[in-house]
Amino acid sequence: MPREYLIATSAAEALAMLAARPGARLIAGGTDLVIDLKEGKRQVNTLVDISRIPELKVIKEANGEVILGGAATHAEVAASQFIQDKLPALAAAAAAVGSPQIRNVGTLGGNVVNAQPAADTAVALVALGAVATILGPQGARRVAVEDLYEGVGRSRVDAGREILTHFTVPLWGEGEGSAFARLSPRRALSLPMLNTAVRVQVAGGKCTRARICIAPVAPRPFLCAEAAAVLIGAEPCPEVIARAAAAAREAARPRDSLLRGSGAYRKDMTSVLVRQTLAEAFTRATGQKIGGPGLQAGATGKVYS
Repeated sequence: MPREYLIATSAAEALAMLAARPGARLIAGGTDLVIDLKEGKRQVNTLVDISRIPELKVIKEANGEVILGGAATHAEVAASQFIQDKLPALAAAAAAVGSPQIRNVGTLGGNVVNAQPAADTAVALVALGAVATILGPQGARRVAVEDLYEGVGRSRVDAGREILTHFTVPLWGEGEGSAFARLSPRRALSLPMLNTAVRVQVAGGKCTRARICIAPVAPRPFLCAEAAAVLIGAEPCPEVIARAAAAAREAARPRDSLLRGSGAYRKDMTSVLVRQTLAEAFTRATGQKIGGPGLQAGATGKVYS
């Protein structure tokens, strides 16, 4: 276990602490890291706590973008009326994470840096087109969230040298909508069998922009360009949504899992969740309910079998 626990008051101080102590690592919520330390999966000499740095906890709008601090907790994001109004997919995803205890301490940045492909808020951030700003010894860099994954559990953010300070999500403006849904066999299970987040924009009665993210069907949150392409230029309706959902099903490559179910089952459920989230997102974008078989606009953000 670590021999030293330090509390940083600024990002610059945290970086200095890391640089001065080889083997040090950042901690914010610690919901995954502490377990790894107890089980001996990680060896860390020093923990640098960044959970009390004010600039890492912001939730605000500036210059046409939503800015989300890397240390903002899931509970803070889920409870934010601003996020519920502007980015409902992210609010629903944050509300779906783990238990109340986990949501109260777990952070957006930690959910991404932990690099699990089905992390709920990471899936929503990818669908929303979020960009992460990472501060390190060489300065700051900006990377799309989907490009931060080296593989399952392997992040391109070095938590021993770098800080994911915040995410920026561009606001698309009038006619946009987003939604999130999650499939799990029971409420007590923290790992989803499948989750999906979508974002769309409608102008002149046609879909002009779309992003569809599905997990876990690949080593990272899977941004399904094939399904999004079906929507562009089309009028939102059950038939178009069904075609996009079918394209998502064909593109998804879930593996058989003792915990999450068979790949064939989750491949079929990909189509169901994509239909439901697109119906909800288009309803928000247009103000008109998108109905039809299998389409449930106004879903709660969680789906349970």
